[in-house]
Amino acid sequence: MQTTYIMVKPDGVQRGLVGEIIQRFERKGLKLVGLKQIIPGEKIAREHYAVHSERPFFPGLIKFITSGPVVCMAWHGKDAISVARNLIGPTNGREALPGTIRGDFGMDIGYNMIHGSDAQETAEFELGLWFPEGINDWKQDSQSWVYE
Repeated sequence: MQTTYIMVKPDGVQRGLVGEIIQRFERKGLKLVGLKQIIPGEKIAREHYAVHSERPFFPGLIKFITSGPVVCMAWHGKDAISVARNLIGPTNGREALPGTIRGDFGMDIGYNMIHGSDAQETAEFELGLWFPEGINDWKQDSQSWVYE
C-alpha cells in the first residue's frame, strides 16, 4: 500500500473541477487520507518545484501556483502513485487520452489542473511538505469491496 500526494492547481480550482477530480479517485477505490485548501506562499511553492528551479519556466510556474487556492490531497491504496498518475494522464492535455483527467479537461501544458507524485520518494517529500501535521489513518469499510 502507498500514499501519494495530489494537488488540484489554481486552474482546476477556478474551473470548479475539485469535486469531479475527487470523485474519480474515490470511484477508483483509493482512500482519501488528507485534504485541505490553501493559497500557497512563495516559500512552499519554491520547495515543491525546486527540481525545476534552473528551468526557464520556473518563475512563471511559481507565479501561477501561488496565484490562488490549491487543494492538497493524500490518497492511499495499492500502487497509489501509479494508479493516480494513470487517472491524471500526461502533462499535455491535448495528448492525454479521453477518460483521464487531463484528457477530459485539459488543452494546455501550463494549465494542466493537477499534480501527482511521480515516485515513492517524491510522495514522501511532498506529503511532508504539504501535510506537516500528518495525514489521517482510518478504516474505510468499503475497502473490503475494493481489494481481494
